[in-house]
Amino acid sequence: MGLGWKYNAGLGLIGTVVFIWVASAEVTQRIFTEYKQPFSLTYLGVSLMVVYLPIAAFKDWICSFLSFSNPLPTNEFHHSAEKDITSSLITDKDLSDREEGFPEKDKNQVDEPLFLAQRNQLGPLEIAKCGLILTPAWFITEYLSNSALANTSVASTTVLTSTSGLFTLLFGALLRQDSINIPKMVAVFISMAGVAMTTAGKTWAPDEPLSISETRKHSIIGDILGLLSAASYGLFTVLLKKYAGSEEEGDKADVQKLFGYIGLFTLLGLWWLVWPLSAMGIEPSFEFPPSGSVGEAVLLNGFVGSVLSDYFWALSVVWTSPLVATLGMSLTIPLAMVADMVIHRRRFSAIYIFGCIQVFAGFVMANLLDKFSKQEVVIE
Repeated sequence: MGLGWKYNAGLGLIGTVVFIWVASAEVTQRIFTEYKQPFSLTYLGVSLMVVYLPIAAFKDWICSFLSFSNPLPTNEFHHSAEKDITSSLITDKDLSDREEGFPEKDKNQVDEPLFLAQRNQLGPLEIAKCGLILTPAWFITEYLSNSALANTSVASTTVLTSTSGLFTLLFGALLRQDSINIPKMVAVFISMAGVAMTTAGKTWAPDEPLSISETRKHSIIGDILGLLSAASYGLFTVLLKKYAGSEEEGDKADVQKLFGYIGLFTLLGLWWLVWPLSAMGIEPSFEFPPSGSVGEAVLLNGFVGSVLSDYFWALSVVWTSPLVATLGMSLTIPLAMVADMVIHRRRFSAIYIFGCIQVFAGFVMANLLDKFSKQEVVIE
């Protein structure tokens, strides 16, 4: 119950990330009109996460300095004396428990969850190894997503990425990080049905001829890349939960350091991929941004759309669950719809709007199921 605030904070982070991702996708597609380099944007965005390593080192130094300023033996003596006093006291709750026939709780067991969480913490070398394992999966996810944005619309990419809930459920069961049951499958398929309805629904703007809107076709290549990005996203989400820990076991890995190592390994080990990708015709020949304003937009989008949002998203995965975090990302569909209505004055068919409602319903259902399952574990 002491970690319940993390679950609620994780839900808040999901909402923040949804907003940032929609804005970043719009900015990314505008950048591609002048600088169509998916690999360069991906490499820069992921590599920038290396800034978390010095930040984490400074944070550790501050913590060690504060602990050095407060001598440990005095704290231990004070904590031991306080624990001895509290363990010898009989409270009104203890008396009521005796009267009702409930077994008394040993007060010395209060710190057991904290002890287990500290024991499960990974060291710097183990975190670096986890980062090395996760780097290819995260880079592929980001590259496929950016490539999809370069070949199709933001709406189409958003809808296809939202299918990752199904992949998260499957990979979670295969890697034994989650269990498949009927309610969870219902939540996923409600969300998937909503995604399908938004794909079938029509949108148009007042100043746009209806015939042009109806005959517009999304790139098949972009749609395939978006679907592959959803699959790799689902796999990475489950792997992140596997290596970073859970609420019950404590956070095994410092997420800040973990993403810092992902940025470091990307910076040092994946730069050379641009040449084989260009040689195979998958990626255009490397070029620098054509102007300073475009370069500033690329850099700012990398910091906000990758460094900040990806860290928030990783925390939301660890603090909630892979399925809740993944279905939460499906909220980008209704948010993008509202943004288009307000900014571009776009209109949407009834089937599109109903599909957005179903996506939201699937997220709420998965969230409630996850919360109830955690409460049942606590009660048992």
